[in-house]
Amino acid sequence: MTSDQDRIAGLAAALGAFCIWGLAPLYFKLLGHVGADEIIAHRVIWSMVFLGIVLVARERRGLIARIRVDRRVLAALMISAILIAVNWLVFVYAINTNRVLSTSLGYFINPLVNVLLGMLIFRERLGRLQTIAVVLAFIGTAWMTVRVGRFPWIALMLAFSFALYGVVRKKTDVGPLIGLFWETLLMTPLALLWLFWLDRRGILAFDFGSAGEAALLAGTGLVTLVPLVLFATGVRRLNLSTIGLMQYLAPSMTFVLAVFLFDEPFTLDHAVTFACVWTALILFTIAGWRHYRRARIPTREVA
Repeated sequence: MTSDQDRIAGLAAALGAFCIWGLAPLYFKLLGHVGADEIIAHRVIWSMVFLGIVLVARERRGLIARIRVDRRVLAALMISAILIAVNWLVFVYAINTNRVLSTSLGYFINPLVNVLLGMLIFRERLGRLQTIAVVLAFIGTAWMTVRVGRFPWIALMLAFSFALYGVVRKKTDVGPLIGLFWETLLMTPLALLWLFWLDRRGILAFDFGSAGEAALLAGTGLVTLVPLVLFATGVRRLNLSTIGLMQYLAPSMTFVLAVFLFDEPFTLDHAVTFACVWTALILFTIAGWRHYRRARIPTREVA
């Protein structure tokens, strides 16, 4: 594949990933009558099943050696499993309770939280524009809390759980698919026990007699796996600045769905909060682009 073809393929893959993530609320709205806890239990189990199938198809003979991890990595993956489970649970809960707009805000804030955690955990220095961006995001969050009288916990839980998940995975030496396989495998016993408990109480929604509903619940595994594979493909073939700009596509699509399709209220106070966050993201993107351009300029050799 030529360089241009490779780039086009990467762009299509990344675009597909972000579009699926952006349209995910439409899928989970179809399961609005099912509790968020049961949906996440199914998402864990079916993700593990589909990931297992993909890994077997890819690795075949060397599968056991490929997925083997040491205790230190396993401990880290247990922490990341908890973080991603919290993220999934809050996301589905927000959709089922008609707070899709909060999920959009959360994933807009996420890159700014990444910058903040980079400073606190990895001791990365913030540039002037990045500092202003973080302050603006804080002002927007504070405005929502004071004016609306409600702490935006859904948005912040989504942003911080996913950002912390990224930190743990960054420090863990394991690939994305194998890492997610272990995360879902570690969560599967708890997910199965939870479904068993729901069944004993007679409130389990999953029913093999209802093919459509069973397929939708099983499909949560594909909704998890497909964009992840596409994203991994895109990251390998595109530069990070392109991926960085494309990451705003998903929350933008979710924002449009929330306001124009699901008719969630978008008040002046919401507008102020989003304006602060969007301005912060523009500054953050400019700072990232400047850093990328400086990194590409070759250092002149001293004569």
